[in-house]
Amino acid sequence: MRRLGHLVVRRRRTVITLWILLLIATATIGSSAFSVLSTDFGAGTSTESGRVAERLHDLDETGGQLAIIADDIDLDDAATQRRITSGIEPIAALDGVLDVADPWSTQADALKATDGRAALVVVTLAGDLDEDAELAVAQEVQDLAHDLDAPDVLVGGNVLVSETFATASESDLLRGEAIALPIAIVVMVLLLGGLAAGLLPLLVALGGVLTTLAVLVAATVFGDVSIFSVNVVNMLGIGLGIDYGLLMVNRFREERGRGLELHDAVAATVASAGTTVVFSALTVAVAMSGLFVFGVPLLTSFGIAGLSVVLLCMAAAVTLLPATLAAVGGRISPVAVVADDGGRFYRLTRWVQNRPVLVAGAAALLLVLLGTPFLGARFEAGDARTLPRSSEVRATALALAERFPARGTDPVTVVAAADASDPDLTTWLEDVSTSDGVLGASIRPGTPAGLTVVDLVPAGTSQGAAATALVERVRSADLTFDAEVGGPAAELTDVKDRLTARLPVAGTIVAIATLVLLFMMTGSIIVPIKAVAMNILSLGASFGALVWIFQDGHLSGALGFESVGALDLWMPVLILIFAFGLSMDYEVFLLSRIKEVHDQTGDNDLAVAVGLQRSGKIITSAAALIVVVFAGFAAGEVLAIKQLGVGLAIAVIIDATLVRTLLVPATMKLLGERNWWAPAPLRRFHDRYGLHEAPSAPTTEVVPAVPVPV
Repeated sequence: MRRLGHLVVRRRRTVITLWILLLIATATIGSSAFSVLSTDFGAGTSTESGRVAERLHDLDETGGQLAIIADDIDLDDAATQRRITSGIEPIAALDGVLDVADPWSTQADALKATDGRAALVVVTLAGDLDEDAELAVAQEVQDLAHDLDAPDVLVGGNVLVSETFATASESDLLRGEAIALPIAIVVMVLLLGGLAAGLLPLLVALGGVLTTLAVLVAATVFGDVSIFSVNVVNMLGIGLGIDYGLLMVNRFREERGRGLELHDAVAATVASAGTTVVFSALTVAVAMSGLFVFGVPLLTSFGIAGLSVVLLCMAAAVTLLPATLAAVGGRISPVAVVADDGGRFYRLTRWVQNRPVLVAGAAALLLVLLGTPFLGARFEAGDARTLPRSSEVRATALALAERFPARGTDPVTVVAAADASDPDLTTWLEDVSTSDGVLGASIRPGTPAGLTVVDLVPAGTSQGAAATALVERVRSADLTFDAEVGGPAAELTDVKDRLTARLPVAGTIVAIATLVLLFMMTGSIIVPIKAVAMNILSLGASFGALVWIFQDGHLSGALGFESVGALDLWMPVLILIFAFGLSMDYEVFLLSRIKEVHDQTGDNDLAVAVGLQRSGKIITSAAALIVVVFAGFAAGEVLAIKQLGVGLAIAVIIDATLVRTLLVPATMKLLGERNWWAPAPLRRFHDRYGLHEAPSAPTTEVVPAVPVPV
């Protein structure tokens, strides 16, 4: 790494120029992200429900549907009927509209509100429209619907849900950046002692985010990439970019404070802090790679986003940032070095080391108690209810579910390999349609011979207990014909099963790879095992807090959301992977400094105290800034993004306070020199092949530092 540092210093103009050209090119490519990324966040075609969805798409000549609710009317009034039916005639005449169903022409009670005060008009679009054409027709329908002569009109439906998610996601992204970046800049300027130093970490974030957006756009050549990946890129890219930038700039100021010339200080920074950044990025990247294990398109998209932004932030931190430091670092003031034994983190560590059992026990107990709400967690896939509260599409979905239960709940769809007249199918259909939890059953017309599509409307919500129980009942039934089950409830069941089956595999892979990387850095097998165990404990506390806030609805007023009674289905996996990676990020920051002192002195207790003193400020500052970033995105209105932002912010707060400053020093005190134990063969392997950070000074002992004028 020192050779890389000297190379970047010598070729600083070339490095900066290449990065400028790269950022211009990737910004141009990445600007199309919101137009080419997918709004689908289903399970893909590798599950039974996914295969059903694909098969129905191939069979059905109809396209998506729109729901128009004419509210606060008298359904039995003839004049009202004439006004509404004449108002929907222009909608029926639109190119791309296949059918318009209203409660009067169809005489369908399902299109009448249960309170008798609203009518539902269902608009079915043609199936041969591409995505852009379908959206254009939907917007025309929406405009005409709002001209209906009714006191209140709502328009929604599945055609508009995806587009609303995309628009809201982009709005949340801009809102998050507008909140987080100004606060982060002010804090970094104050923390690093000037505007020049304070802005440099944003270079790392900018380099990582822009290049990763281009990667996402390029990845669409091979398959769909979720539009929500952009939010992941921005959250992680800004957060990790600031983390890595803070670490590098702070170390550069320390090296300058020790009297090194500008270019020597840059090379020393790359050799020391740059090595830590590489270790940290590799551990986070390993965690992100766990998302590929599940074989689910949404998680694969997040895996591509997370892995790319981590590695590209790392590349910017060890090339672009040092080159910029070599060019403008003379304007950055050195840090006034203080004695290691004179800081608050040193004193805190010594206090913990005097009572390690009490501190470790209390911290562990608190984490366990915080995690207990997770035992009652419920999960549902995101739907229109998780859209912004101001969304008309969300309001329409809620009104459908509450006042039009026969049409407002998505059906459990069964694709049966039998004719509709088959006696076995007829008997089964009569039995299931009259069973508890089923409001109705219908057979879709127009299917080919030997195939029947049955829609079963469950009681309650589309993903509620009745719906999922119905899926299990149909799948476990002893049928004489082949049948597959689809619909939202079936997709929820399939994704839960997939996540449950593969989460242990992903966790094991991530844990083993993390243990190996930390061993290569520390030469110990105890420290890595302890780090993984403590991270798991802190993650449990984060999950418990999420359940308490979002499932149970506490803090809903303060955070601006309405609870749907469940967590988003993807949250446990995403927060597990992302928060685990971020926790290991701070673990590497801390361990690198502890090991540096331990290598110099051989004193475990002193190494922990001095290591925490040297890294504590940067860890807590980085954690505070990344919490600001996540909180900025948590201010968004899409519930899934809000859950992710709040969950990651809680995980970082717990890690930077309870874990790093209390649990780590206490457990390292209790283990003593056993922290650094490894079998002799592994010790020899590490001595020869391990990754070693260059020390900040050639001294062999820890001595009080001499203040340097700034």
